[in-house]
Amino acid sequence: MVTGFPASAVASAIALIAIVSLPVWSIPTTLDGPFPPRTRRFDPSLRQGSDDLPMTDPRLRKNVASEFPEQISLALSTATSMWVSWVTGDAQIGKNVVPLDPSSVGSEVWYGTESGKYTSKQKGVSVVYSQLYPFEGLLNYTSGIIHHAKLEGLEPGKTYYFKCGDSSIPALSEESTFQTMPEPGPNAYPHRIALIGDLGLTSNSSSTIDHLSKNDPSLVLMVGDLAYANQYITTADKGASCYSCAFPNTPIRETYQPRWDAWGRFMEPLTSKVPMMVIEGNHEIEPQVDGITFMSYQTRFSVPSAESGCNSSLYYSFNAGGIHFIMLGAYADYNRTGAQYAWLVKDLQSVDRTSTPWLVAAWHPPWYNSYTSHYMEFECMRHEMEALLYQHRVDIVFSGHVHAYERMNRVYNYTLDPCAPVYIIVGDGGNIERVDVDFADDPDKCPSPQDNLPEFGGICPSNFTFGPAKGSYCWNKQPEWSAYRESSFGHGILEVVNSTYALWTWHRNQDAYNEETPGDQIYIVRQPNLCLPAIKVKNQTAQAGTGKAAAQVIMPSLQKDDELPEFTRGCNSSGLRIS
Repeated sequence: MVTGFPASAVASAIALIAIVSLPVWSIPTTLDGPFPPRTRRFDPSLRQGSDDLPMTDPRLRKNVASEFPEQISLALSTATSMWVSWVTGDAQIGKNVVPLDPSSVGSEVWYGTESGKYTSKQKGVSVVYSQLYPFEGLLNYTSGIIHHAKLEGLEPGKTYYFKCGDSSIPALSEESTFQTMPEPGPNAYPHRIALIGDLGLTSNSSSTIDHLSKNDPSLVLMVGDLAYANQYITTADKGASCYSCAFPNTPIRETYQPRWDAWGRFMEPLTSKVPMMVIEGNHEIEPQVDGITFMSYQTRFSVPSAESGCNSSLYYSFNAGGIHFIMLGAYADYNRTGAQYAWLVKDLQSVDRTSTPWLVAAWHPPWYNSYTSHYMEFECMRHEMEALLYQHRVDIVFSGHVHAYERMNRVYNYTLDPCAPVYIIVGDGGNIERVDVDFADDPDKCPSPQDNLPEFGGICPSNFTFGPAKGSYCWNKQPEWSAYRESSFGHGILEVVNSTYALWTWHRNQDAYNEETPGDQIYIVRQPNLCLPAIKVKNQTAQAGTGKAAAQVIMPSLQKDDELPEFTRGCNSSGLRIS
């Protein structure tokens, strides 16, 4: 036993020894950067994409009786609580559909710390939703009964066994298991965190999930564009080759909601054991009559909105051990005058970097991207929020939307900065739209601002006013802030070692059986002594009557050096574009 040293120091030393024991000479760190830009071109021996899986695929078919649970999924609430969600009953699709009665089947979760011994029971809530298209040739949909139950009073870092369903029928699921997250602390982290974006339901999607499951994550982050239900009619084998041609009199593009049920079944082997945290993408908008949007996303998924002090499931935050995650909504109002921005300010001010040293953010469309696809599409969002995230020293930002992989050097305001976040794009889980292979700096590949119009918000196009791209809309070479990019399907794994080191690995699908050569790998290193954030300073005296140290939040004002460049000003942020 080591004596004479604080426990935290001993734990950090052990963690550093663990790092040293790895072949670190072959794995760079962000301290070695910024790195010269590097590109791995698309392998012509590979296909750019694959077809959607048919609804008859065994992984997509319903294989339980109507009253039994299916599409079981987990989501984090806190270190001592977990959301369990599932579906019973049969969805309907047709011209005239009648919603099921949510109260016709009970919502129960039986659980305990030993297999087969369920010492606790939690009742949940149930709901159905409808997706309506009262236009000639289109079909309405009403869901099965969607259940959500929040298990509370759990022990952090503990394994639990559970069944869900209705014991009065009886109709309970098979036993499954989950592990709660560790409590916030500088030396407690999830085993592995998997990152996926733009997954869909193709053969490539199947390869991604199989590979990811093999890597045994304890948490999954899905950064938008999940089922691609809104494209199935035009992409499936028997779909319309041209939607507007087949349905010229429909003002709203239909989504084929049974694909959501198929996606829930496809994901259940993973999500019934590993909590998955989702954030919306543009394919979750799914507009229907009366301007209703995000109905499926908001009804099917439980997220810790109330726990993080907001009233919208389009953005929220949560802790996983010593990591504070912020999930931002790019398709909700992100302006500085809006509710999301006010919530973000409050959430960032509440973060205690002594208990959650790592600050990780995620949203769907990237701010930094050198591909032709979606180039500078969400400049307005960056203009509104980047300075705030930079001031609070967010460590890593994950996004999707671009169907390729790209890791940036630390960058703020298009300028290399050692205290800025590491931005990473993982938008190539396997969707039907194929991988992106064109770069904005390739000859004749620079898009016009009108080529990448966002479904939400305005556009902020202009030429650069500084740096090597001054006077141009696109760089004529790979930008210096783009460290590594490649076009491949896959997923990422984040392994936080201690309060300063985290190993990031990009796993390409084609490398599933050759783990000795990952697509990209780097240690992301925090430098809290160099990069002081807007921090909480603990007073030495305790608050009267509480016995706890008071916390004072120091919020620096926006300095001149923190202002965004001139080309981002005058943004025209409009509402959701649903036509």
